[in-house]
Amino acid sequence: MTPRIWLLGIIGLLHGLWEAKAAPQSVSSCNASTNVNCDECLKNVSCLWCNSNKKCVDYPVRKILPPKSICPLSDARWGVCWVNFEALIIAMSVVGGVLILSVCVCCCCCCCRKRKSKQHDAADQKLEREKEQRRMRQEERKSEMKIRHDEIRKKYGLFNESNSYTKFENH
Repeated sequence: MTPRIWLLGIIGLLHGLWEAKAAPQSVSSCNASTNVNCDECLKNVSCLWCNSNKKCVDYPVRKILPPKSICPLSDARWGVCWVNFEALIIAMSVVGGVLILSVCVCCCCCCCRKRKSKQHDAADQKLEREKEQRRMRQEERKSEMKIRHDEIRKKYGLFNESNSYTKFENH
């Protein structure tokens, strides 16, 4: 079966479930539709068609799945004639598993991304602090060098001296 057929079967079955809840119970018995055909039987949403013995029976509402004594799962039809319960269980399990797995993967990715961003933020802050400390030390060294150079200029009398290279003017 192709995925499209599976999807249509699941949609048909879910539609049948919805109709079963929304529609009032039919007064007619499903046993009256026995030996007719699947489509006629399944017009009543409370009926179950058994393909092996061509019987239309009331769906056992007390149980989720019909027992094997009523009809084997591979021959039981409900909602639509072309999807059996066996295929439906497999399809719903696969779809449910994929949904649960994808939700788990998304949650893990989000958690890991947040954890990594927190680690990167901490590392960035540390680098920024180190950069600021290096800048401060460099400023201190510059000011110390300037003070030392000024002391040397003062010692040799170069500190207060105006610029020795002045523009030569002709008078």
